[in-house]
Amino acid sequence: MKELENIDITDSPEELICYSYDSSYVKETKPALVAWPKNAEEVSRLVKFAFTRDLSIVPRGAGTAMTGSSVPIDDKTLVISLEKMKKLLDINTKNMTALVEPGILNGTLQRELYCLGFFYPPDPSSLNFCTIGGNVATNAGGPRAIKYGVTRDYIMELECVLPDGTIINCGGRTHKRVVGYDLKNLLIGSEGTLAIVTKIRLRMLPLPEDVATLLVSFTDIQKSAEAIDKIIASKIIPRTLEFMDRNSIMAVEQYKPHGLPMDAEALLIIEIDGYADLIKKEAEKIAHICNSLGGNVVLAADAFSREQIWSARRAISPALYHMKPYKINEDIVIPRDKIPQMISIINRISVEKSIQIICFGHAGDGNIHVNIMTDDKEGQRDKINEVIRVIFENAVKLGGSISGEHGIGITKAPYLDMELSKRQIYIMKQIKQIFDPQNRLNPSKIFA
Repeated sequence: MKELENIDITDSPEELICYSYDSSYVKETKPALVAWPKNAEEVSRLVKFAFTRDLSIVPRGAGTAMTGSSVPIDDKTLVISLEKMKKLLDINTKNMTALVEPGILNGTLQRELYCLGFFYPPDPSSLNFCTIGGNVATNAGGPRAIKYGVTRDYIMELECVLPDGTIINCGGRTHKRVVGYDLKNLLIGSEGTLAIVTKIRLRMLPLPEDVATLLVSFTDIQKSAEAIDKIIASKIIPRTLEFMDRNSIMAVEQYKPHGLPMDAEALLIIEIDGYADLIKKEAEKIAHICNSLGGNVVLAADAFSREQIWSARRAISPALYHMKPYKINEDIVIPRDKIPQMISIINRISVEKSIQIICFGHAGDGNIHVNIMTDDKEGQRDKINEVIRVIFENAVKLGGSISGEHGIGITKAPYLDMELSKRQIYIMKQIKQIFDPQNRLNPSKIFA
C-alpha cells in the first residue's frame, strides 16, 4: 500500500479485535483495517484510500462511546483511530484559548490548564479516559454543565477532513463570528458522520478563587427535587448538582465503602465556586434550604474531603459491574422538576419487567443516567429493548429527550422518531447526503 507509506496501519487479527467494540452493548464487528494517523494530511490520505478500496470509515477516539458510534458495521471498514494525535499544540493565555489534537484526553488537558491557573469546563465522568475529539463528536457535557454549559459552548474552531479527503477549517480564533451558516456547530455532536476532526481550538476559563462541596442526603426523594428547585430559585447556580438514587448509593458502598448514608433515598452532590466570601454565603443558604426540607448536609472541610465525595460519584459505574456482568447505560434528559416522577416511573418499570435499574446523574440539568442491569444481555435482549423503549417514551412525554450527552449512534437510532418529526429527520439525512454522498463516513449511525 504505497499510497499509505509512513502511516501506521494494520490488519493484524489481534489489533482488529481491540477496535471491534466500544463501551456500548453493540455486538462487536472486526474491521478490515485499523490506522493511526499523526496529522490531518495522513487522515486525508486514509480517507482517499478507503474510497479507492470501497471501504467504510469509522473515526474513533478512546472507544468510551455508550451508543456504538465507534463500532464498525461490517468487515469492510477502515477504523481511523485518532488516539495518537494527542498533542496540546498551543495555549494562549491572553486570548484564553487552547489548540489541541483530537486524541488528547480530557483529564490530561484539565491538568495542564490547572497548572497555569485555567480550566476547561466540560468534564465528563470518564474524563481520565475520553478524548476531546470524542467529546466534540457527541457534544459531551458533564457535572459542570448546569453552570458552564457543554462542549459546544467552548469550541471556537475545528480543522476537519471531509469524506472526499478535503481539509477545511470551520470557525476561527475570534470569540464572535456570524459569517454564513455555522458549520462548526453542525459538526459538533454529529458523531463522526459528516467529517473527521483533526484539530480543535477551544475556550478556557480562569480557575475560580475557591470551591465548596456539599453532600446532602434525603430520606424522601421528592424533597431532594424540591431542594434543587429552591436552590435555583434562590438565584444560586451551582457548578455541579449531582444526583444518586438509593440503589446507586448501595452499589458504591458494597463495592468500595465511602461512608455514604445507607438509609438515604437520594443524595445530592452540590458544588459552588467563585470568590471565597460569596461561596461561603451561598453554602450557608444551600444548607438552610436543604435542612428545611429534611436534608442532612455535610460540607467538605478540605480538598481531600472534596475528592472523597467525588470519588464516590465516580465509583458508581465500576461498582455496577460488580453487581451484574452487563449494564446498559442510557442518558435521558427531563425537566428538573420531573426527576422524582421519572424515577418513580423507572422503579415501576423495574418491578413490572423484573429487571434491575439503577439511576444517577446530573440533577442540575435533568440528565439522568439509567443503568439497566443484566446477567445475560443476549438472552434478555427483547426485554431490555422493551424497557428502553418504555423509558424513552415516558421521558419524551415529560418534555424530555432520549439523549443528553451520549449521542444516538446505533443503539438509539430506532427511537429517533420518538423525538424528531419526519421532516426534521429528512432534513438531517439531506445534510448527510451533501457532506457524504457515498455514505462512507460512519454509516448506519444516528439514522436506522
